[in-house]
Amino acid sequence: MVWRRKNEELNPKNFVGTVTYGGRGVFVWGCMSASELGNLVFFDGIMNHALYSNILKENLKLSAQNLGIGNNFFYQDNDPMHTALNVRLWCLYNCPQNLKTPPQSPDLNPIEHIWRELEVRVRKHDIKTKNSNDGRMDEH
Repeated sequence: MVWRRKNEELNPKNFVGTVTYGGRGVFVWGCMSASELGNLVFFDGIMNHALYSNILKENLKLSAQNLGIGNNFFYQDNDPMHTALNVRLWCLYNCPQNLKTPPQSPDLNPIEHIWRELEVRVRKHDIKTKNSNDGRMDEH
């Protein structure tokens, strides 16, 4: 929260930045239903809209089938890779029940709690890279 005087909202000293990348070495995509976790996909490097689109195509429907959910809602935040044209088009045809979210709303995104728990477990196992996972996270 920033305290400021009236008419000072555009003063740079009143801006608070946000961090969207934690600098860790293990990158994961995942999904969930109300009762279970779906697939976890470990990948190298930084995710962009092309990688994200491929992960959705290869994993989202499969996860929904594995979770036994047919009629579902698809929810994602407003990360730029989620709002890229190719991703929006794929979602339009493959996820017709798409919930919208306000920007910068991690409290509204339930998977953020899963990511926190996963981060705690990764640190406990001292996993620093995708290859050092060796299946240890698959058992959780």
